[in-house]
Amino acid sequence: MISRRNIRVKVMQTLYAVETADPAIPDDKARKILESHFEQSRLLFTYLVYLITETARYAESDARNRASKHLPSKEDLSVNTKIAGNTILWQILEDASFRQAAEETKIRQIADPELVRSIYQKLTATEAYQAYITQQSREKKDEKDILAYIFTDLILPDELVIGHLEEFFTQWDDDADMMVQLVMNYLSKPASYNFQDIISGEKKAFATRLLQTAIEKKDYCLDLIRPKLKNWDAERIAMLDMILMRMGVCELLYFETIPAKVTINEYIDLAKEYSTPQSGQFVNGILDNIHKEMEQAGTLRKVDFKKQ
Repeated sequence: MISRRNIRVKVMQTLYAVETADPAIPDDKARKILESHFEQSRLLFTYLVYLITETARYAESDARNRASKHLPSKEDLSVNTKIAGNTILWQILEDASFRQAAEETKIRQIADPELVRSIYQKLTATEAYQAYITQQSREKKDEKDILAYIFTDLILPDELVIGHLEEFFTQWDDDADMMVQLVMNYLSKPASYNFQDIISGEKKAFATRLLQTAIEKKDYCLDLIRPKLKNWDAERIAMLDMILMRMGVCELLYFETIPAKVTINEYIDLAKEYSTPQSGQFVNGILDNIHKEMEQAGTLRKVDFKKQ
């Protein structure tokens, strides 16, 4: 569920925390920091799904509230609650892993009922919603599409919602793209996801191994990087650039199944996004230089660092 790119971001963030910590952070604590990053992403994913479900379920609350008015109108007594019975909505609500995640992460304490009501009210004013409630059948595509519409057209563009997410989830900016993909995939196949395990065993092993390699092989990687800096003072180069180059060298040397071109391109993109405007070109030059030099010398033989 979580991509390798996002794993690299979280390893980068963990290494930055390690490098800037005073006193120094031991290796086992670094792994716990990395695990906490993944746990925060799991909480964010759970919350976004919860926000969609609460918006859809609010139709029943709206119907009750309007019917209980002192003098309810005809419209108050005929609120359409079709969306509250959405078949995919109930697949989610009956999913044991979702219920467990919602309970253990205490997302109900984060949720803002007024925000949910506001999203629902915007939903009922849309043509998409009116078209949905006038259909007599419950086609799977239509059931999925209306929930996806709540997410993509109402939740994501709403500045109040984004402000709310940024307040409670500091990693929102880093995880936003991944979350959009995760949520959309989940709405298509809700039964195939486990909220207790949003990162596969293979990717979790990749994350742990990349972090461990970057820590244990730091000095060796820096010995390869520093001669390529030419007139640059290593101490004055952006810390994130040094961390990304370290990670890149580790992948070039110790990750047998990842092609060098893929590694270099990934770290160019990360440098562009997370460091300075010039960082992408800078990281590209250093990694490409190291790769070509070692390849020409015949010393680039990818192995697991544990075998070294």
